[in-house]
Amino acid sequence: MNQLSARARLLQAGDYDSPVPVEGPSEVRTFARTFEAMAHSLKDSHVALVKSTEQIGNILESISEGFFAFDRQWTCTYVNERAVALTGIPREQLLGKKLQELIPSAVPDRERAELDRVATATVPVQFEHYYAPLDAWFEVSAYPSRDGVALFLRDVSERKRFQERFQQTQKLESLGLLAGGIAHDFNNLLTGIIGNTSILLEDIPPGSPMRASLQDVASAAGRASALTQQLLAYAGKGRFVVEPLDLSALVRETSNLIKTSIPMSVELRLNLTNDLPVIEGDASQIQQLVMNLVINAAEAIGEGKTGVVAVTTGTQTINQAYIQQTFPGQEISPGNYVMLDVTDTGCGMSEATAARIFDPFFTTKFSGRGLGLAATAGIVRGHRGALKLHSVLGEGSSFRVLFPASQGAPKTRTSDFEEKDLRGSETILVIDDEEIVRRAARSALEHYGYTVVVSENGKSSLELLAELHYAVDLVVLDMTMPGMSGEETLRHLKAVRPELPVILSSGYSEEEATGRLTGKGVAGFIQKPYSASYLAQQVRIALAIHPLTQ
Repeated sequence: MNQLSARARLLQAGDYDSPVPVEGPSEVRTFARTFEAMAHSLKDSHVALVKSTEQIGNILESISEGFFAFDRQWTCTYVNERAVALTGIPREQLLGKKLQELIPSAVPDRERAELDRVATATVPVQFEHYYAPLDAWFEVSAYPSRDGVALFLRDVSERKRFQERFQQTQKLESLGLLAGGIAHDFNNLLTGIIGNTSILLEDIPPGSPMRASLQDVASAAGRASALTQQLLAYAGKGRFVVEPLDLSALVRETSNLIKTSIPMSVELRLNLTNDLPVIEGDASQIQQLVMNLVINAAEAIGEGKTGVVAVTTGTQTINQAYIQQTFPGQEISPGNYVMLDVTDTGCGMSEATAARIFDPFFTTKFSGRGLGLAATAGIVRGHRGALKLHSVLGEGSSFRVLFPASQGAPKTRTSDFEEKDLRGSETILVIDDEEIVRRAARSALEHYGYTVVVSENGKSSLELLAELHYAVDLVVLDMTMPGMSGEETLRHLKAVRPELPVILSSGYSEEEATGRLTGKGVAGFIQKPYSASYLAQQVRIALAIHPLTQ
Protein backbone atom coordinates (compact mmCIF):
# COMPACT_ATOMS: atom_id res chain seq x y z
CA MET A 1 0.00 0.00 0.00
CA ASN A 2 2.93 2.28 0.60
CA GLN A 3 3.85 1.87 -3.07
CA LEU A 4 0.28 2.74 -4.15
CA SER A 5 0.37 5.83 -1.97
CA ALA A 6 3.62 6.86 -3.62
CA ARG A 7 2.01 6.39 -7.06
CA ALA A 8 -0.95 8.49 -6.01
CA ARG A 9 1.39 11.27 -4.90
CA LEU A 10 3.10 11.22 -8.33
CA LEU A 11 -0.25 11.44 -10.09
CA GLN A 12 -1.28 14.34 -7.89
CA ALA A 13 1.94 16.08 -8.88
CA GLY A 14 1.12 15.50 -12.55
CA ASP A 15 3.73 12.80 -13.08
CA TYR A 16 1.98 10.06 -15.04
CA ASP A 17 5.07 8.25 -16.35
CA SER A 18 7.39 7.44 -13.38
CA PRO A 19 6.91 3.73 -12.57
CA VAL A 20 6.47 2.60 -8.99
CA PRO A 21 7.20 -1.12 -8.43
CA VAL A 22 4.53 -2.90 -6.45
CA GLU A 23 5.24 -6.04 -4.41
CA GLY A 24 2.93 -8.18 -2.39
CA PRO A 25 0.10 -10.66 -2.79
CA SER A 26 -1.46 -11.20 -6.20
CA GLU A 27 -4.56 -9.24 -5.22
CA VAL A 28 -2.41 -6.23 -4.49
CA ARG A 29 -0.53 -6.58 -7.76
CA THR A 30 -3.82 -6.86 -9.68
CA PHE A 31 -5.15 -3.75 -8.00
CA ALA A 32 -1.87 -2.01 -8.79
CA ARG A 33 -2.14 -2.86 -12.46
CA THR A 34 -5.71 -1.52 -12.50
CA PHE A 35 -4.51 1.61 -10.72
CA GLU A 36 -1.70 2.00 -13.28
CA ALA A 37 -4.19 1.67 -16.17
CA MET A 38 -6.31 4.38 -14.58
CA ALA A 39 -3.20 6.56 -14.35
CA HIS A 40 -2.50 6.18 -18.07
CA SER A 41 -6.17 6.94 -18.88
CA LEU A 42 -5.94 10.04 -16.71
CA LYS A 43 -2.82 11.03 -18.57
CA ASP A 44 -4.60 10.68 -21.92
CA SER A 45 -7.51 12.77 -20.64
CA HIS A 46 -5.12 15.45 -19.36
CA VAL A 47 -3.31 15.58 -22.71
CA ALA A 48 -6.64 15.79 -24.54
CA LEU A 49 -7.80 18.58 -22.21
CA VAL A 50 -4.59 20.54 -22.77
CA LYS A 51 -4.90 20.07 -26.52
CA SER A 52 -8.58 21.08 -26.47
CA THR A 53 -7.75 24.16 -24.39
CA GLU A 54 -5.04 25.14 -26.86
CA GLN A 55 -7.44 24.68 -29.75
CA ILE A 56 -10.08 26.85 -28.06
CA GLY A 57 -7.41 29.47 -27.35
CA ASN A 58 -6.29 29.42 -31.00
CA ILE A 59 -9.89 29.81 -32.14
CA LEU A 60 -10.51 32.72 -29.75
CA GLU A 61 -7.32 34.42 -30.92
CA SER A 62 -8.24 34.02 -34.60
CA ILE A 63 -11.81 35.39 -34.52
CA SER A 64 -12.53 38.96 -35.68
CA GLU A 65 -14.49 39.82 -32.52
CA GLY A 66 -12.97 40.90 -29.26
CA PHE A 67 -13.51 38.22 -26.60
CA PHE A 68 -13.66 38.66 -22.81
CA ALA A 69 -14.22 35.91 -20.24
CA PHE A 70 -15.61 36.96 -16.83
CA ASP A 71 -16.22 34.79 -13.81
CA ARG A 72 -19.36 35.05 -11.70
CA GLN A 73 -17.81 37.90 -9.72
CA TRP A 74 -17.38 39.85 -12.98
CA THR A 75 -13.61 39.60 -12.88
CA CYS A 76 -11.91 39.40 -16.28
CA THR A 77 -10.09 36.08 -16.58
CA TYR A 78 -9.21 36.05 -20.28
CA VAL A 79 -9.06 38.41 -23.28
CA ASN A 80 -7.94 37.77 -26.83
CA GLU A 81 -5.67 39.97 -28.91
CA ARG A 82 -8.60 41.42 -30.86
CA ALA A 83 -10.13 42.71 -27.60
CA VAL A 84 -6.82 44.36 -26.78
CA ALA A 85 -6.72 45.97 -30.24
CA LEU A 86 -10.34 47.16 -30.11
CA THR A 87 -10.12 48.75 -26.68
CA GLY A 88 -6.55 49.99 -26.95
CA ILE A 89 -5.94 48.72 -23.39
CA PRO A 90 -2.97 46.36 -22.70
CA ARG A 91 -3.85 42.79 -21.74
CA GLU A 92 -2.29 43.09 -18.28
CA GLN A 93 -4.56 46.06 -17.53
CA LEU A 94 -7.65 44.09 -18.54
CA LEU A 95 -7.02 40.82 -16.71
CA GLY A 96 -8.20 40.83 -13.13
CA LYS A 97 -10.34 43.97 -13.57
CA LYS A 98 -14.02 44.10 -12.74
CA LEU A 99 -16.37 44.87 -15.64
CA GLN A 100 -17.54 48.10 -13.99
CA GLU A 101 -13.93 49.28 -13.85
CA LEU A 102 -13.70 48.92 -17.63
CA ILE A 103 -16.84 50.97 -18.33
CA PRO A 104 -16.34 54.77 -18.49
CA SER A 105 -18.39 56.74 -15.98
CA ALA A 106 -20.00 58.71 -18.82
CA VAL A 107 -21.90 55.72 -20.23
CA PRO A 108 -25.56 56.70 -20.79
CA ASP A 109 -28.05 55.23 -18.33
CA ARG A 110 -29.71 53.16 -21.04
CA GLU A 111 -26.44 51.43 -21.98
CA ARG A 112 -25.42 50.96 -18.35
CA ALA A 113 -28.77 49.28 -17.72
CA GLU A 114 -28.06 46.90 -20.61
CA LEU A 115 -24.68 46.02 -19.11
CA ASP A 116 -26.22 45.50 -15.67
CA ARG A 117 -28.81 43.21 -17.24
CA VAL A 118 -26.05 40.89 -18.41
CA ALA A 119 -25.09 40.16 -14.78
CA THR A 120 -28.44 38.51 -14.06
CA ALA A 121 -29.22 37.18 -17.52
CA THR A 122 -29.82 33.49 -18.14
CA VAL A 123 -30.12 33.86 -21.90
CA PRO A 124 -27.84 35.63 -24.42
CA VAL A 125 -28.05 39.43 -24.41
CA GLN A 126 -27.14 41.67 -27.37
CA PHE A 127 -27.00 45.48 -27.59
CA GLU A 128 -24.93 48.33 -29.05
CA HIS A 129 -22.51 50.32 -26.93
CA TYR A 130 -20.76 53.61 -27.75
CA TYR A 131 -17.21 53.68 -26.38
CA ALA A 132 -16.44 57.39 -26.07
CA PRO A 133 -12.63 57.19 -25.51
CA LEU A 134 -12.23 55.68 -28.98
CA ASP A 135 -15.25 57.33 -30.60
CA ALA A 136 -16.35 53.85 -31.63
CA TRP A 137 -19.56 51.82 -31.65
CA PHE A 138 -19.46 48.18 -30.54
CA GLU A 139 -22.04 45.45 -30.86
CA VAL A 140 -21.93 43.59 -27.53
CA SER A 141 -23.04 39.94 -27.32
CA ALA A 142 -23.01 38.36 -23.84
CA TYR A 143 -23.52 34.63 -23.23
CA PRO A 144 -24.04 33.75 -19.54
CA SER A 145 -23.17 30.28 -18.19
CA ARG A 146 -22.87 28.52 -14.84
CA ASP A 147 -19.21 29.59 -14.47
CA GLY A 148 -19.37 33.16 -15.76
CA VAL A 149 -20.03 35.22 -18.87
CA ALA A 150 -18.48 35.10 -22.32
CA LEU A 151 -18.62 38.55 -23.89
CA PHE A 152 -17.93 39.33 -27.56
CA LEU A 153 -17.26 42.80 -29.03
CA ARG A 154 -17.70 43.62 -32.70
CA ASP A 155 -16.68 47.02 -34.10
CA VAL A 156 -19.72 48.37 -35.98
CA SER A 157 -18.56 52.00 -36.20
CA GLU A 158 -18.41 52.05 -39.99
CA ARG A 159 -21.87 50.51 -40.25
CA LYS A 160 -23.29 53.05 -37.79
CA ARG A 161 -21.69 55.95 -39.64
CA PHE A 162 -22.96 54.63 -42.97
CA GLN A 163 -26.47 54.37 -41.49
CA GLU A 164 -26.22 57.92 -40.17
CA ARG A 165 -25.00 59.21 -43.55
CA PHE A 166 -27.76 57.30 -45.33
CA GLN A 167 -30.42 58.68 -42.99
CA GLN A 168 -29.01 62.19 -43.39
CA THR A 169 -29.05 61.80 -47.17
CA GLN A 170 -32.64 60.57 -47.10
CA LYS A 171 -33.64 63.47 -44.87
CA LEU A 172 -31.96 66.00 -47.15
CA GLU A 173 -33.54 64.45 -50.24
CA SER A 174 -37.00 64.46 -48.64
CA LEU A 175 -36.69 68.03 -47.39
CA GLY A 176 -35.14 69.10 -50.69
CA LEU A 177 -38.03 67.57 -52.62
CA LEU A 178 -40.52 69.34 -50.36
CA ALA A 179 -38.67 72.68 -50.54
CA GLY A 180 -38.30 72.47 -54.31
CA GLY A 181 -41.98 71.64 -54.79
CA ILE A 182 -43.09 74.52 -52.59
CA ALA A 183 -40.75 76.94 -54.36
CA HIS A 184 -41.95 75.81 -57.79
CA ASP A 185 -45.64 76.29 -56.95
CA PHE A 186 -44.94 79.56 -55.16
CA ASN A 187 -43.05 80.86 -58.20
CA ASN A 188 -46.10 80.22 -60.37
CA LEU A 189 -48.20 82.40 -58.05
CA LEU A 190 -45.51 85.08 -57.94
CA THR A 191 -45.40 85.16 -61.74
CA GLY A 192 -48.99 86.39 -61.74
CA ILE A 193 -48.31 88.96 -59.01
CA ILE A 194 -45.03 90.31 -60.41
CA GLY A 195 -46.12 90.20 -64.05
CA ASN A 196 -49.37 92.07 -63.52
CA THR A 197 -47.87 94.54 -61.04
CA SER A 198 -45.06 95.45 -63.44
CA ILE A 199 -47.59 96.21 -66.20
CA LEU A 200 -49.71 98.41 -63.91
CA LEU A 201 -46.63 100.30 -62.70
CA GLU A 202 -45.77 101.18 -66.30
CA ASP A 203 -49.28 102.46 -66.99
CA ILE A 204 -49.93 104.41 -63.75
CA PRO A 205 -48.60 108.00 -63.73
CA PRO A 206 -45.84 108.78 -61.20
CA GLY A 207 -48.08 111.03 -59.11
CA SER A 208 -50.92 108.55 -58.71
CA PRO A 209 -51.71 107.51 -55.10
CA MET A 210 -52.07 103.93 -56.36
CA ARG A 211 -48.43 103.82 -57.46
CA ALA A 212 -47.02 103.68 -53.91
CA SER A 213 -49.34 100.77 -53.02
CA LEU A 214 -48.34 98.88 -56.18
CA GLN A 215 -44.67 99.49 -55.44
CA ASP A 216 -45.21 97.96 -51.99
CA VAL A 217 -46.80 94.93 -53.66
CA ALA A 218 -43.88 94.66 -56.08
CA SER A 219 -41.38 94.97 -53.23
CA ALA A 220 -43.12 92.29 -51.16
CA ALA A 221 -43.27 90.00 -54.19
CA GLY A 222 -39.56 90.57 -54.75
CA ARG A 223 -38.77 89.52 -51.17
CA ALA A 224 -41.01 86.47 -51.61
CA SER A 225 -39.12 85.63 -54.79
CA ALA A 226 -35.82 85.84 -52.87
CA LEU A 227 -37.24 83.42 -50.30
CA THR A 228 -38.17 80.91 -53.00
CA GLN A 229 -34.62 81.17 -54.32
CA GLN A 230 -33.36 80.19 -50.87
CA LEU A 231 -35.74 77.23 -50.88
CA LEU A 232 -34.48 76.20 -54.31
CA ALA A 233 -30.91 76.66 -53.11
CA TYR A 234 -31.54 74.36 -50.15
CA ALA A 235 -33.10 71.80 -52.52
CA GLY A 236 -29.95 71.95 -54.65
CA LYS A 237 -32.00 73.30 -57.58
CA GLY A 238 -31.04 76.93 -57.35
CA ARG A 239 -28.48 77.36 -60.13
CA PHE A 240 -30.08 79.84 -62.48
CA VAL A 241 -27.42 81.25 -64.80
CA VAL A 242 -24.35 79.01 -64.94
CA GLU A 243 -21.21 80.71 -66.23
CA PRO A 244 -17.42 80.66 -65.68
CA LEU A 245 -16.62 82.66 -62.52
CA ASP A 246 -13.51 83.98 -60.80
CA LEU A 247 -14.21 83.17 -57.14
CA SER A 248 -11.73 85.71 -55.77
CA ALA A 249 -13.21 88.51 -57.89
CA LEU A 250 -16.72 87.53 -56.82
CA VAL A 251 -15.76 87.51 -53.12
CA ARG A 252 -14.06 90.89 -53.49
CA GLU A 253 -17.19 92.31 -55.13
CA THR A 254 -19.47 90.76 -52.49
CA SER A 255 -17.37 92.05 -49.60
CA ASN A 256 -18.51 95.60 -50.33
CA LEU A 257 -22.09 94.49 -49.66
CA ILE A 258 -21.15 92.45 -46.60
CA LYS A 259 -19.36 95.26 -44.77
CA THR A 260 -22.63 97.10 -44.32
CA SER A 261 -24.21 94.00 -42.73
CA ILE A 262 -21.63 93.18 -40.04
CA PRO A 263 -20.72 95.17 -36.89
CA MET A 264 -17.94 97.75 -37.05
CA SER A 265 -16.14 95.85 -34.26
CA VAL A 266 -15.65 92.85 -36.55
CA GLU A 267 -12.72 93.02 -38.97
CA LEU A 268 -13.32 91.42 -42.37
CA ARG A 269 -9.95 90.16 -43.59
CA LEU A 270 -9.62 89.03 -47.23
CA ASN A 271 -6.85 86.62 -48.26
CA LEU A 272 -7.72 86.20 -51.92
CA THR A 273 -5.57 84.35 -54.44
CA ASN A 274 -5.28 85.93 -57.86
CA ASP A 275 -5.47 83.98 -61.15
CA LEU A 276 -7.59 81.17 -59.73
CA PRO A 277 -9.00 78.54 -62.09
CA VAL A 278 -12.60 79.41 -62.89
CA ILE A 279 -15.59 77.59 -61.44
CA GLU A 280 -18.87 76.91 -63.22
CA GLY A 281 -21.61 78.49 -61.17
CA ASP A 282 -24.34 81.03 -60.71
CA ALA A 283 -22.93 84.35 -59.51
CA SER A 284 -25.95 85.34 -57.41
CA GLN A 285 -26.00 81.97 -55.66
CA ILE A 286 -22.25 82.07 -54.89
CA GLN A 287 -22.68 85.61 -53.59
CA GLN A 288 -25.49 84.42 -51.33
CA LEU A 289 -23.27 81.59 -50.06
CA VAL A 290 -20.43 83.98 -49.24
CA MET A 291 -22.77 86.42 -47.50
CA ASN A 292 -24.42 83.66 -45.46
CA LEU A 293 -21.09 82.28 -44.25
CA VAL A 294 -19.54 85.68 -43.45
CA ILE A 295 -22.61 87.08 -41.69
CA ASN A 296 -22.96 83.86 -39.68
CA ALA A 297 -19.27 84.12 -38.71
CA ALA A 298 -19.67 87.75 -37.66
CA GLU A 299 -22.71 86.92 -35.52
CA ALA A 300 -20.71 84.12 -33.83
CA ILE A 301 -18.26 86.73 -32.54
CA GLY A 302 -21.05 88.41 -30.63
CA GLU A 303 -22.62 91.83 -30.51
CA GLY A 304 -20.25 94.51 -29.25
CA LYS A 305 -17.22 92.17 -29.21
CA THR A 306 -14.12 92.54 -31.36
CA GLY A 307 -12.99 89.75 -33.61
CA VAL A 308 -11.84 88.73 -37.07
CA VAL A 309 -13.62 87.01 -39.93
CA ALA A 310 -11.09 85.81 -42.51
CA VAL A 311 -12.11 84.86 -46.03
CA THR A 312 -9.49 82.89 -47.96
CA THR A 313 -9.49 81.54 -51.51
CA GLY A 314 -7.07 79.12 -53.12
CA THR A 315 -6.75 75.81 -54.92
CA GLN A 316 -6.62 72.26 -53.63
CA THR A 317 -6.09 68.86 -55.23
CA ILE A 318 -7.80 66.04 -53.37
CA ASN A 319 -7.70 62.23 -53.60
CA GLN A 320 -10.16 59.53 -52.54
CA ALA A 321 -8.57 59.05 -49.12
CA TYR A 322 -8.93 62.77 -48.34
CA ILE A 323 -12.57 62.71 -49.48
CA GLN A 324 -13.39 59.76 -47.21
CA GLN A 325 -11.68 61.39 -44.23
CA THR A 326 -12.81 65.01 -44.67
CA PHE A 327 -16.04 64.86 -46.68
CA PRO A 328 -17.64 61.48 -45.84
CA GLY A 329 -21.00 60.94 -47.51
CA GLN A 330 -20.59 63.86 -49.94
CA GLU A 331 -20.69 63.02 -53.63
CA ILE A 332 -17.50 64.54 -55.02
CA SER A 333 -14.69 63.04 -57.07
CA PRO A 334 -10.90 63.28 -56.78
CA GLY A 335 -9.40 66.15 -58.74
CA ASN A 336 -8.67 69.87 -58.71
CA TYR A 337 -10.88 72.23 -56.71
CA VAL A 338 -11.14 75.93 -55.93
CA MET A 339 -11.28 76.46 -52.17
CA LEU A 340 -13.17 78.99 -50.06
CA ASP A 341 -12.44 79.20 -46.32
CA VAL A 342 -14.41 81.41 -43.91
CA THR A 343 -12.91 81.43 -40.41
CA ASP A 344 -13.98 83.38 -37.34
CA THR A 345 -12.65 84.01 -33.83
CA GLY A 346 -16.11 83.67 -32.33
CA CYS A 347 -17.72 81.44 -29.74
CA GLY A 348 -17.48 78.17 -31.64
CA MET A 349 -20.04 75.37 -31.45
CA SER A 350 -20.68 72.26 -29.43
CA GLU A 351 -20.75 68.92 -31.25
CA ALA A 352 -24.54 68.82 -30.92
CA THR A 353 -24.94 72.27 -32.52
CA ALA A 354 -22.41 71.52 -35.28
CA ALA A 355 -24.31 68.33 -36.14
CA ARG A 356 -27.53 70.31 -36.80
CA ILE A 357 -26.21 73.63 -38.09
CA PHE A 358 -27.14 72.86 -41.73
CA ASP A 359 -30.65 71.62 -40.90
CA PRO A 360 -33.40 73.88 -42.27
CA PHE A 361 -35.03 76.16 -39.69
CA PHE A 362 -32.49 75.18 -37.00
CA THR A 363 -31.03 78.33 -35.48
CA THR A 364 -29.09 79.35 -32.39
CA LYS A 365 -30.42 82.88 -32.66
CA PHE A 366 -33.36 84.25 -30.70
CA SER A 367 -35.29 84.82 -33.92
CA GLY A 368 -34.84 84.14 -37.60
CA ARG A 369 -35.80 81.70 -40.32
CA GLY A 370 -32.76 79.49 -39.91
CA LEU A 371 -32.54 79.03 -43.69
CA GLY A 372 -29.16 80.71 -44.24
CA LEU A 373 -26.75 77.81 -43.67
CA ALA A 374 -29.25 75.24 -44.92
CA ALA A 375 -29.45 77.22 -48.17
CA THR A 376 -25.65 77.40 -48.20
CA ALA A 377 -25.42 73.61 -48.05
CA GLY A 378 -27.94 73.39 -50.88
CA ILE A 379 -25.95 75.82 -53.04
CA VAL A 380 -22.81 73.72 -52.52
CA ARG A 381 -24.64 70.51 -53.47
CA GLY A 382 -26.13 72.23 -56.52
CA HIS A 383 -22.64 73.19 -57.70
CA ARG A 384 -21.28 69.62 -57.21
CA GLY A 385 -19.06 70.87 -54.41
CA ALA A 386 -18.31 69.88 -50.83
CA LEU A 387 -18.69 71.62 -47.46
CA LYS A 388 -16.87 70.96 -44.18
CA LEU A 389 -17.28 72.58 -40.77
CA HIS A 390 -14.61 72.54 -38.07
CA SER A 391 -15.53 74.19 -34.78
CA VAL A 392 -14.19 74.21 -31.24
CA LEU A 393 -16.42 75.55 -28.49
CA GLY A 394 -14.95 78.82 -27.22
CA GLU A 395 -12.32 79.04 -29.96
CA GLY A 396 -14.18 79.74 -33.21
CA SER A 397 -15.30 78.01 -36.39
CA SER A 398 -14.05 77.41 -39.89
CA PHE A 399 -16.11 76.54 -42.97
CA ARG A 400 -14.35 75.08 -46.00
CA VAL A 401 -16.11 74.95 -49.37
CA LEU A 402 -14.69 73.24 -52.45
CA PHE A 403 -15.92 73.91 -55.99
CA PRO A 404 -14.76 71.83 -58.97
CA ALA A 405 -12.15 73.75 -60.96
CA SER A 406 -13.00 74.34 -64.62
CA GLN A 407 -11.18 75.38 -67.77
CA GLY A 408 -11.55 78.62 -69.64
CA ALA A 409 -11.74 82.29 -68.71
CA PRO A 410 -14.27 84.04 -66.45
CA LYS A 411 -17.14 85.66 -68.27
CA THR A 412 -17.42 89.42 -68.12
CA ARG A 413 -20.55 90.15 -66.13
CA THR A 414 -22.92 92.63 -67.70
CA SER A 415 -26.18 94.19 -66.69
CA ASP A 416 -29.52 92.85 -67.87
CA PHE A 417 -30.33 93.01 -71.56
CA GLU A 418 -31.25 96.56 -72.43
CA GLU A 419 -33.70 97.13 -75.24
CA LYS A 420 -35.33 100.50 -75.74
CA ASP A 421 -38.20 99.08 -77.78
CA LEU A 422 -39.50 95.74 -76.50
CA ARG A 423 -42.57 95.90 -78.68
CA GLY A 424 -43.44 93.37 -81.36
CA SER A 425 -46.30 92.24 -83.56
CA GLU A 426 -45.63 88.50 -83.75
CA THR A 427 -47.98 85.78 -82.52
CA ILE A 428 -46.87 84.01 -79.35
CA LEU A 429 -48.26 80.71 -78.06
CA VAL A 430 -48.08 80.46 -74.24
CA ILE A 431 -48.46 76.92 -72.83
CA ASP A 432 -48.87 76.65 -69.04
CA ASP A 433 -51.16 74.64 -66.79
CA GLU A 434 -51.50 77.52 -64.27
CA GLU A 435 -54.28 79.94 -65.24
CA ILE A 436 -52.72 82.85 -63.32
CA VAL A 437 -49.48 82.41 -65.28
CA ARG A 438 -51.33 82.26 -68.62
CA ARG A 439 -53.24 85.46 -67.83
CA ALA A 440 -50.11 87.28 -66.65
CA ALA A 441 -48.09 86.24 -69.72
CA ARG A 442 -50.94 87.19 -72.05
CA SER A 443 -51.32 90.63 -70.41
CA ALA A 444 -47.58 91.24 -70.48
CA LEU A 445 -47.06 90.34 -74.13
CA GLU A 446 -50.23 92.09 -75.32
CA HIS A 447 -49.01 95.18 -73.45
CA TYR A 448 -46.00 95.17 -75.78
CA GLY A 449 -48.09 94.65 -78.92
CA TYR A 450 -47.88 90.90 -79.45
CA THR A 451 -50.79 88.68 -80.42
CA VAL A 452 -51.11 85.95 -77.78
CA VAL A 453 -52.84 82.57 -77.79
CA VAL A 454 -52.76 80.38 -74.72
CA SER A 455 -53.06 76.67 -73.98
CA GLU A 456 -53.37 74.84 -70.66
CA ASN A 457 -51.67 71.58 -71.66
CA GLY A 458 -49.58 69.86 -74.30
CA LYS A 459 -52.46 68.16 -76.10
CA SER A 460 -54.49 71.34 -76.66
CA SER A 461 -51.35 73.25 -77.70
CA LEU A 462 -50.70 70.77 -80.50
CA GLU A 463 -54.30 71.16 -81.65
CA LEU A 464 -53.84 74.97 -81.65
CA LEU A 465 -50.60 74.70 -83.59
CA ALA A 466 -52.27 72.44 -86.17
CA GLU A 467 -55.01 75.05 -86.55
CA LEU A 468 -52.79 78.15 -86.67
CA HIS A 469 -49.65 76.49 -88.09
CA TYR A 470 -47.33 79.18 -89.50
CA ALA A 471 -49.25 81.99 -87.80
CA VAL A 472 -47.40 81.11 -84.56
CA ASP A 473 -43.96 82.76 -84.41
CA LEU A 474 -42.74 81.62 -80.99
CA VAL A 475 -43.79 79.36 -78.10
CA VAL A 476 -43.34 79.96 -74.35
CA LEU A 477 -43.56 76.45 -72.87
CA ASP A 478 -43.91 75.49 -69.19
CA MET A 479 -41.75 72.46 -68.36
CA THR A 480 -43.83 71.08 -65.48
CA MET A 481 -47.33 70.12 -66.57
CA PRO A 482 -49.62 67.20 -65.76
CA GLY A 483 -50.38 64.69 -68.49
CA MET A 484 -48.11 65.47 -71.42
CA SER A 485 -44.92 66.87 -69.92
CA GLY A 486 -43.07 69.91 -71.21
CA GLU A 487 -40.32 67.71 -72.62
CA GLU A 488 -42.82 65.54 -74.51
CA THR A 489 -44.71 68.60 -75.75
CA LEU A 490 -41.45 70.12 -77.04
CA ARG A 491 -40.71 66.93 -78.97
CA HIS A 492 -44.13 67.01 -80.66
CA LEU A 493 -43.87 70.76 -81.41
CA LYS A 494 -40.49 70.25 -83.07
CA ALA A 495 -41.83 67.32 -85.07
CA VAL A 496 -44.51 69.60 -86.56
CA ARG A 497 -42.44 72.83 -86.83
CA PRO A 498 -38.69 72.11 -86.46
CA GLU A 499 -37.76 75.76 -87.05
CA LEU A 500 -40.21 77.16 -84.45
CA PRO A 501 -38.35 78.90 -81.59
CA VAL A 502 -39.40 77.63 -78.16
CA ILE A 503 -38.61 79.40 -74.87
CA LEU A 504 -38.80 77.08 -71.88
CA SER A 505 -40.17 78.34 -68.57
CA SER A 506 -40.15 76.80 -65.08
CA GLY A 507 -40.33 77.54 -61.40
CA TYR A 508 -37.19 75.40 -61.09
CA SER A 509 -33.74 76.48 -62.23
CA GLU A 510 -32.61 76.31 -65.84
CA GLU A 511 -30.28 73.37 -65.24
CA GLU A 512 -32.94 71.45 -63.31
CA ALA A 513 -35.61 72.09 -65.93
CA THR A 514 -33.61 71.75 -69.14
CA GLY A 515 -30.79 69.36 -68.24
CA ARG A 516 -31.93 66.71 -70.73
CA LEU A 517 -32.90 69.17 -73.48
CA THR A 518 -29.51 70.62 -74.42
CA GLY A 519 -29.13 70.80 -78.18
CA LYS A 520 -32.83 70.17 -78.92
CA GLY A 521 -33.57 73.52 -80.51
CA VAL A 522 -34.41 75.45 -77.35
CA ALA A 523 -34.36 79.21 -78.00
CA GLY A 524 -34.12 80.33 -74.37
CA PHE A 525 -35.17 79.86 -70.77
CA ILE A 526 -37.23 82.06 -68.42
CA GLN A 527 -37.03 81.49 -64.68
CA LYS A 528 -40.31 82.10 -62.85
CA PRO A 529 -41.31 84.51 -61.46
CA TYR A 530 -40.67 87.09 -64.15
CA SER A 531 -41.77 90.65 -64.83
CA ALA A 532 -43.58 91.77 -67.96
CA SER A 533 -40.51 93.57 -69.30
CA TYR A 534 -38.23 90.58 -68.70
CA LEU A 535 -40.62 88.26 -70.57
CA ALA A 536 -40.74 90.73 -73.45
CA GLN A 537 -36.93 90.98 -73.45
CA GLN A 538 -36.49 87.22 -73.72
CA VAL A 539 -39.10 86.96 -76.49
CA ARG A 540 -37.42 89.79 -78.42
CA ILE A 541 -33.98 88.16 -78.02
CA ALA A 542 -35.24 84.73 -79.12
CA LEU A 543 -36.96 86.17 -82.20
CA ALA A 544 -33.80 88.11 -83.09
CA ILE A 545 -31.58 85.04 -82.77
CA HIS A 546 -34.04 82.65 -84.44
CA PRO A 547 -35.81 84.63 -87.18
CA LEU A 548 -38.49 82.64 -89.00
CA THR A 549 -38.24 82.40 -92.76
CA GLN A 550 -41.65 81.70 -94.20
